Amino acid sequence: MRGLSLLLVSALMLGACTDKEQRVFFDGKYFPAKAKKVKGDREAFVVTVRKTAQGLNGAREAGRHAAVKYCVENFGYSGIDWISGPDAKDGSPMLSKGNLVLKGRCRVWE
Repeated sequence: MRGLSLLLVSALMLGACTDKEQRVFFDGKYFPAKAKKVKGDREAFVVTVRKTAQGLNGAREAGRHAAVKYCVENFGYSGIDWISGPDAKDGSPMLSKGNLVLKGRCRVWE
């Protein structure tokens, strides 16, 4: 039993190290970003980017990256129709509790 616990702890620690090595940096900083599907519509998604105080441009690019990754992983295509995107026409990003929030829809067929 003790050996199994040690093996599980080692696997978790190794997994955490691998994730850190795979981080993508924007403007030299790490912005944690997560894309989630909208309930009932897998093509629609919401991306939340944390640590936006480090720089808005980097946060926008981290959000764009998370959105493209979501679409490619789920549909095999990187096309996105933005609802509230990183390149907002009015220049103002959508912030919620200090986090950047982007919304879009994966283009499945073109």
